[in-house]
Amino acid sequence: MGNICRSPTAEAVFRKYVEDADLMDAVVVDSAGTHAFHIGNPPDRRSTTVAAGRGYRMDVLRARQVSAGDIEYFDYVLAMDHENLSILRQLAPSHLRDKPRLFMSFAPDYGLSEVPDPYYGGPRGFDQVLDMVEAACDGLVQAIRQQSGGR
Repeated sequence: MGNICRSPTAEAVFRKYVEDADLMDAVVVDSAGTHAFHIGNPPDRRSTTVAAGRGYRMDVLRARQVSAGDIEYFDYVLAMDHENLSILRQLAPSHLRDKPRLFMSFAPDYGLSEVPDPYYGGPRGFDQVLDMVEAACDGLVQAIRQQSGGR
């Protein structure tokens, strides 16, 4: 929603996975929220702390709102839950309405389709989000490698 918890966590994790996979020259990583609640703000401190504990840097990230241009520009447009997926599909140009998809579709063995919003919960929620994000990022890197012929 506001680009301060789940999406920036995914951006930081995926950026590291892309770097570790030596795909930095082929992949642009960014995150954005569907709402303008926190534009320009850094990620939630709780997300940043949990991510830093596993070696991910979020301190340079700032919240922004997604645009229709993002849906056209990026090869993958991923939503953390069905509500945000619906918003992205409404925002998308008609010929790209099917492009946005759920982030957790890259971790089908995880057994959950949505990444829960940890904002109003306790600290364990931020750890759970990071676990889910790592699983989906692994699947996303594999998908990109398959799409690019195994590079």
